[in-house]
Amino acid sequence: MTGQTTPRRHAVHRLLDGLRTDGGVHVVTGEPGCGRTAFLEYAARSFRGGPVWHVRAGSGRCAPPLSGLRTLLRAAGRSGPAPGGAMAGDALLDVLRAAAGAAPPLVCVDDAHLWDAASRAALGQAALRVRASGIRAGLLLTVAGHRPVDPELAELPLLRLGPLAPGEAARLVDDTTDGAVDPDVREELVTAAEGNPALLLALVGRLSPAQLGGRRALPRPLADGEVLAGVAGGSLTGVPPDRAGLLLTAAAAARATGEPDAAADLVRRAAGAGGDEPLPEALVLSEGRIGYRSALLGRAVYAGAPPDLRRAAHRALAGCLPDTGVDGVHALLHRSWAVTGPAPALAAALAAAASDPATALPPGPRRRALARAAELTADGAERAHRYTAAAEQAVLAGHSPEALRLLDAARSRPAPAPSRGSAELLRGAVLLADGPVDDARESFLLAAGLLAGADDEAAGTAALGAADAAWAAGDPASCLRALAPTGAPPSGPTAGGPRSVLRDHQEGMRAVLLGRFDRAAGPLRRVVERGLACDEPQRLLRSASAALMLGDTTAARRAGARALAAARTAGSAALEPRALEYLAYAELRSGRHQLARTHAEEGLRTARRTGQRNTAAHHHAVLALAASIEGEKEVVADHVAAALCTARRHGLSQAATLAQWAAARADLGAGRPREAAERLGPLVRPGARRGHFAVWMLAVPCFVEAAVLAGRPDLAPEAVEDFALWAACGADPQAPAQLLRCRALLAGADAAGPLYLRALDRHEETAGDFERARTELLCGKWLRRRRRPGEARTHLGEALRGFEGCGARLWAQQAAAELRAGGAAPAGAGAGELSRLTPQQLRIARCVAQGATNREVALSLSVSTRTVDYHLRNVFALLGVRSRVELVRLVGQTEKTGAQL
Repeated sequence: MTGQTTPRRHAVHRLLDGLRTDGGVHVVTGEPGCGRTAFLEYAARSFRGGPVWHVRAGSGRCAPPLSGLRTLLRAAGRSGPAPGGAMAGDALLDVLRAAAGAAPPLVCVDDAHLWDAASRAALGQAALRVRASGIRAGLLLTVAGHRPVDPELAELPLLRLGPLAPGEAARLVDDTTDGAVDPDVREELVTAAEGNPALLLALVGRLSPAQLGGRRALPRPLADGEVLAGVAGGSLTGVPPDRAGLLLTAAAAARATGEPDAAADLVRRAAGAGGDEPLPEALVLSEGRIGYRSALLGRAVYAGAPPDLRRAAHRALAGCLPDTGVDGVHALLHRSWAVTGPAPALAAALAAAASDPATALPPGPRRRALARAAELTADGAERAHRYTAAAEQAVLAGHSPEALRLLDAARSRPAPAPSRGSAELLRGAVLLADGPVDDARESFLLAAGLLAGADDEAAGTAALGAADAAWAAGDPASCLRALAPTGAPPSGPTAGGPRSVLRDHQEGMRAVLLGRFDRAAGPLRRVVERGLACDEPQRLLRSASAALMLGDTTAARRAGARALAAARTAGSAALEPRALEYLAYAELRSGRHQLARTHAEEGLRTARRTGQRNTAAHHHAVLALAASIEGEKEVVADHVAAALCTARRHGLSQAATLAQWAAARADLGAGRPREAAERLGPLVRPGARRGHFAVWMLAVPCFVEAAVLAGRPDLAPEAVEDFALWAACGADPQAPAQLLRCRALLAGADAAGPLYLRALDRHEETAGDFERARTELLCGKWLRRRRRPGEARTHLGEALRGFEGCGARLWAQQAAAELRAGGAAPAGAGAGELSRLTPQQLRIARCVAQGATNREVALSLSVSTRTVDYHLRNVFALLGVRSRVELVRLVGQTEKTGAQL
């Protein structure tokens, strides 16, 4: 079903389910190319409740009266002339009622708006009476969405097919090309199609295999007039010549604002139309504004108009607008589209107006105006500067691909080194958020060289950007090279300014990489404090980054929250996902997994919306880590896969290591220590496969626990000694307690107890309920196996409460199982836990509790032993028990309390 994605299929089946039971009527509409016909064909093929009468409209409105109705009656097996007048609707209703007596019929009429008026009237009358009388018959009609619904059908319920979501459109491209499309090309196709499936397929169809694979340049514009007209089809035929000017003027007016509509008075005056003249069917008037019913038709009208008519429309619009404020920018834009070739004076005026901070323009329109000013600029340096300024606005608007295209345009003409440096600085920032991070690093380094001496602050920003890219890639050597000191430190009035903050951040970051946290603390603390003293989002993001390096999660949360608020206030969509990333990491480091999940979910949405795949990968990694303690196996797997997909394509070592740690922690929580140890071993032990230098040590406590529980404590000592160095640095408040826990796991039987108690004492000094609960659990396990049940119950009870408090369901089940194994029934155990089992699982649990073997259970329930094995494994996992003995005890406790199985 071309263009019909899973949500649309679900919509069809919801409709059909209703038709099978109560009948129903729906009018399906949408713009040209939205998939109305495919939607109806899929519904007709999928209906199994009764006969399907599927008819298509004829060629137009010149058909004889009642010809449409006769076609439908023939499809229903009725021949002869159709009765006229009011009896036509009665005749159709009688046919539907008679058919419904045997099985509910489904009537599918495609393009009902093209039927003759008498047939539409009969169809509408019968449809209304089907709804009112409860006849078990279904009617699905499609009508064009670029015009008003005909009066005969206007009272029927409407289902509008909206555009495909970006993810759905991307999957359609992959399906159509068998995956042989470059990701960047796919993104351009999805953007150009604006969710229209027919247009998307037409765009794919016009590209060669080399263009689809990204090996040859794409045609510009990607969606030209011919393609758009092909998708629009005959939707614009029959427009009177005197109305065509109004259509073009409306399309031209919307081009300047970027909105779907424009002020009605402006459009009418520019087109020379009176206020009382009726609008063409393709336009709609709402609250004083005129717009197209279908965005596709607006694009097709503009792209298909002769250039001289387009320029005339823009001249007329410019002449009707004032010269000041936002309208003044729009007037200059219209003037710019009314000229051909370079226009230096007009370009300068347009660039100045678009750059004026006093003008209340969002980033999108500023980008449009600055890009047009660059096109009209002859001077190479000024042209590059304006393209770069336009790209910066595209980044702020969250349109990274458009920013890269504008930066490519800035490269197309020779320009002085500072201009080229500014463009490369911005390119590095775009690629760091949405591209290969090695490419981002090279762009930053090139920018730093081009800007040195001309703009030392920008050069410092570029060097720090190169270090950020190398950090994301897990390349400490490149990171240190980017952070190498250059020039003398700022002095005099600038000593506390932005350059000093940059230098402090560079010095602190360099010291961290060299393991000298004593030297890092001072500079990084100054970065934190100076960032928190301002409201500039970029400096607040630096503050949050520095706080995370220091292990000061409180300051990191504060700086991240303020950066988020500042980015929203400034309208910087591009900075929101980064601020949410720092917030999520800060909450994660603090052990607040639920808050981390909340921030990461919002961050993932904004990263997707603004086209920042790398940032999205980090949010996926955080979500995987948060879900790994909650027992959501599929959720963890999905986020791990998504993070690794981008991480491997773009070289994101940090995100990859976090995702792999999440998968291992989920294994450990689910009682699969061997699998967890196998995942984590290469990440934390020395060697070429060791994970990201700033992340692997955080996973060491998980690895040590997994290795010991898997019976391989010999794998852990080297990693523990490396972790001891990390804990001594003071950059991770949790590390000292975790180190003592690791040593307790590896210690002899008599030495472990004091180490666990010391670890718990250290936990008292920091926040982090989850890590404390893990230590309580391990301590309780050790005590129970040392036959000290009373003390064990105390620690296991604390562990259970701690896990339940932070939503760590799998770990809570482990603690509950240990309590039961020690003869204690944890609060909430028994009937509450057993109630989560399915009826079949309950029956199997009861049989096993009575002492039956799996074979005996299978014979008793008339199922295979394999089925019993499968259900029993799920019972054990759901109840947190590890043996039949524990299951017998749990069921027995339930029966003693009178709970019903």
